[in-house]
Amino acid sequence: MEDFLPEDEPLLEARRRGHEIGATPIGPAGGAALRFLATLLGARNVVEIGSGCGVSGVYLMRGMPKDAVLTSVDIEPEHQRLAKLAYREAGLAAFRTRMIIGPALEVLPRLTDGGYDMVFCDAAKHEYPEYLTGALRLLRPGGVVAFDNALWHDRVADPDVRDPETEAIRDVHRAIREDERLVPLLVPVGDGLLCAVKRD
Repeated sequence: MEDFLPEDEPLLEARRRGHEIGATPIGPAGGAALRFLATLLGARNVVEIGSGCGVSGVYLMRGMPKDAVLTSVDIEPEHQRLAKLAYREAGLAAFRTRMIIGPALEVLPRLTDGGYDMVFCDAAKHEYPEYLTGALRLLRPGGVVAFDNALWHDRVADPDVRDPETEAIRDVHRAIREDERLVPLLVPVGDGLLCAVKRD
């Protein structure tokens, strides 16, 4: 699955730089899923929480219309700098991104209610439940929220693993399954991509 759609040089370079500084980006199959979702939605306004040094942003923008805007939130300035480099190398115009440096839980409340087609979450795992709350406010009806690392290296399925990050991811699984406003799907690509559509 990871090799079904080979990555080009800009993605490979962005991935290499991410690994070098310890910011593991979404895998190739997960990235392809993000591009697919953005294309399916015709997503014009997308929020990503955690830039992955540009890997996820390149995938998302390649699925979005040419004049659509990605809002990228990351607490690490170096990750944002490398993301901008990745976007340039991928030939993506600077006007297509709005880069915001800061803690996601402080930034999300400043974004527009119902103003986004998609929210992608790949940052602090222990904050995933709060990201879900924020995403539901930000998404328009029919919008999609997606969480990377939904399997968390197989820890989520192991009942003996009880660390805060794993428990937080389990909480998001549970919340998405039980919320009647959402249509959930767990996609077994990479380390798991948990998705949900916000109903009308």
